[in-house]
Order: sequence, then structure tokens, then C-alpha cells
Amino acid sequence: MKKLKFILSGGGTGGHIYPAVAIANELKLRFPDAEFLFVGAKDKMEMQKVPQAGYPIKGLWIAGLQRKLTLQNMMFPLKLISSLWNSRQIIKNFKPDVVIGTGGFASGPLLQMANSLNIPTVIQEQNSYPGITNKLLSKKANAICVAYENLERFFPKDKIVFTGNPVRQDLLDVEAKRNEGINYFKLDSNKKTLLILGGSLGARRINQLLAKELDFILNSGVQVYWQCGKLYFEEYKHFNEKANVQVVAFIDRMDLIYAAADFVISRAGASSVSELCLVGKPVIFIPSPNVAEDHQTKNAKAIADKGGAILLRENELDEKFETTFSDLIADEVLQKELGKNCKALGKPNATKDIVEEIIKLIK
Repeated sequence: MKKLKFILSGGGTGGHIYPAVAIANELKLRFPDAEFLFVGAKDKMEMQKVPQAGYPIKGLWIAGLQRKLTLQNMMFPLKLISSLWNSRQIIKNFKPDVVIGTGGFASGPLLQMANSLNIPTVIQEQNSYPGITNKLLSKKANAICVAYENLERFFPKDKIVFTGNPVRQDLLDVEAKRNEGINYFKLDSNKKTLLILGGSLGARRINQLLAKELDFILNSGVQVYWQCGKLYFEEYKHFNEKANVQVVAFIDRMDLIYAAADFVISRAGASSVSELCLVGKPVIFIPSPNVAEDHQTKNAKAIADKGGAILLRENELDEKFETTFSDLIADEVLQKELGKNCKALGKPNATKDIVEEIIKLIK
């Protein structure tokens, strides 16, 4: 059998990079001698994260369109032409069997070129509301792996496969790691733990909320493990002086902190939502309103509408946070209900299912 070759592209945020790496890892398990190449945007985080995961990456000179008239926007046509040309060269030199896009600026020109060269392409859409790039690419893609139902209004129905989002495999059995998690993070085993997740960079509004409501939260008897993000750590680290509070920039063992947590307050990026569904903890989603097409709100609403989470918008926090939080902490039936409904929406075999779709396309 000939040596298989795969090109993957996903970047800009961890939510696009992580699924691409998870898919590559699963393909590598199936085909240990396959060759892999990643393609990203030159100055974005994938240029560091992908080599850290052990894969080579080439960068394209590409960025998204800004919403107002800027120099960036005037450069866009030039960047697009350059990226299409370079994508064509990369594909012709590497000769991939399948090209896989998980979102982000670079995946647009790359998949566009793969389609024009008749190389099979797979799109993995993490969100409940797809971005413009994937909508355009979907017309020619061979398969579109999605994490939410009812995406026929955006994509050709016959190409959609409902797989779920790739998630870390170490999250599949967090129940068994509870004591290990409590010890690892030096938590008090007699108190319930509230976990705050602001994403890798942090979430300003969630941090402001916590700073304002921290005494109220602590008065309910819980301890707080607060991931404020690296942009905000200097501003909030002084809260570490309080009893029953730990403030960190980022968390290295997500499996163990999920195992130790009893309640979660989180942004609603696609990968966070998928992870939280897998671990099935009662969660309050506070979506970021500052992302394209407001997809975090749509992600959170898709779970909340099925009784799997509580959705609080940023503009509701001042009037609704305290009552919502108190009601959740006090109501064990509600906690169990939310956890159970959330877990029912999790897709533990997503990565394997996506790889099955990729294998079908190998000529």
C-alpha cells in the first residue's frame, strides 16, 4: 500500500487548532507511516502550537476582513491571491490524498485550491452557526463533519455527517479522577468547587464579574478555581490572598480540574462546549458577544434549549447573576438534571467518526 499523505489546516484560535491536531493524531494511530503537513496563517498561534504537537507547518500570508475600512482590508485581495498561489504550490509539491480544514483564515484558500485540483476535502465545523469561509467551501467539499444538528440551512444536506467535535481523549473518564484532581490542585475535599473558564487568553467580562461577586460566591460555601487568562493575570492575581480562591493564567491538566469541579462558569467557544458536554457538569455559559456571527451565544443556546446548561448573556449579568447562581447552588435536583442532559449531548467518539469519513475518501 502506498504511503498516505494528509494536509490539515486550522488556526487563529485553539478552537480551530486543537481539533486539527486531534484528527491528525487519530489518523497517525491508524496509519503510523502516513505523512502530515499543516498549513496555517503566518503570524497566528498555530505556528507555535502545531510544532509543539509534533507536526510540520507552513504559513500563508492571510488574514480575515475587518468590519471597517482599514489598510488590512485594502491588502486583503493581495493576501488572498498570494495565499491561493502558495496553497497551489504546497498541494502540488506534497501531493496529499485528502485535505482537511477545521476553520481559520488559512483553511479557505487551501481547501479552495484542493477542490480546484480535484483532491478530496473534508470540513470540520465546530460551531452551531458556521462562518463565511466554511459556507463557501461546503459547495465543493466531499464531507462536512458537524457538531450540531439542523445545519442543512447552511450546508448541502447530503454531505453533512453529525459527528460532534474532537475532544481530548483524557476527558472520557473524569469521574474516576476526582480525588486525584482535588489533590493535584490542592483543593479542600469538604467544599464544593466552582471552576471559572475564560478561554486561553481570558474573558474580560467574566473576570470583572468575578471580582465584583467574589465575596457573594464565597459566602455560598464554595471554593473558587479561577482561570483568568494570561492577558489578565497581573490584574487579578492579588485575589490569591483570599481564602478558598486560586487564580491562575491557564490550566495544564484540564482532565483533573474538570474531575474536581462541581460547578462551572464558562465562555461558550465550540471546544469548551464540547468538553463540558462530555464531562457533564452543571454549567452557566456566559458567551462572548464579540465573536463572528455571535456563534458563542448560538452554541450555548443549542445546549440550554435542551436543558443541558444555563445561558446568561453579558448584558443580563448585573440583574440576574446572583439569583441564577444561588438557585443553582441550592438545587441538587437541578444540578443533576443539567449534568445528565449535558452529558447526553456529548459525542465521545467524534474524532474516530471524523477519521472514518476521511478514510472513505482515500482513492
